Amino acid sequence: MTEVLVPAARFVRWADNFRHRHGDTALTVGDGALRGTAADASTFTARLPFDTVYAGAADATAFTAAVTPPDRWGILLVRKGGFAVARLAGDEVVEHKIGQRHVQGRTKAGGQSQQRFARRRDNQARQAYEAAADHAARILGGTEDVVTGGDHVAVDEVLADPRLRALAVTGPWLAVPDPRRAVLDAAVDDALALRVEVVNAD
Repeated sequence: MTEVLVPAARFVRWADNFRHRHGDTALTVGDGALRGTAADASTFTARLPFDTVYAGAADATAFTAAVTPPDRWGILLVRKGGFAVARLAGDEVVEHKIGQRHVQGRTKAGGQSQQRFARRRDNQARQAYEAAADHAARILGGTEDVVTGGDHVAVDEVLADPRLRALAVTGPWLAVPDPRRAVLDAAVDDALALRVEVVNAD
């Protein structure tokens, strides 16, 4: 099984290409997703972003029409070396903040030197998480749905801030490198994309 991200605007063509590759494809709706089963027994399961349940017609065009991002949602990307926070209205970024923090790399030194470096690295990481939480509280205040990504431990540290308890984390999880503006823009596209699981027949 492989999973691909397909922008909603390209899904109808993607489904047509799947049919050309694998033969006549029967579409059904089940478990909140659009499913396709081809003549050669290959299948796909397409899901809407933001964990939205689909219960419409078994049709690719109708499926893409059901993509409706929330009026107000956010993205929170955190790694040890930086963070990106954005508030969006539909597919438009309304406000964002990107920050980089230096976090000491690992050292090969042993004994007390290694412990000192470890404490310094932990302190630097904690300061980076606190900065990310400060900006998240300011930018995402009043936002309910938030898509997260980066490093799981780092994101959990930031979301542990009491000011962020009202945030509801929604899918998908975004695996991203150290956040930069280009990384944030790509994350927005990925959050809005359809997630399609494909199983090719042997």
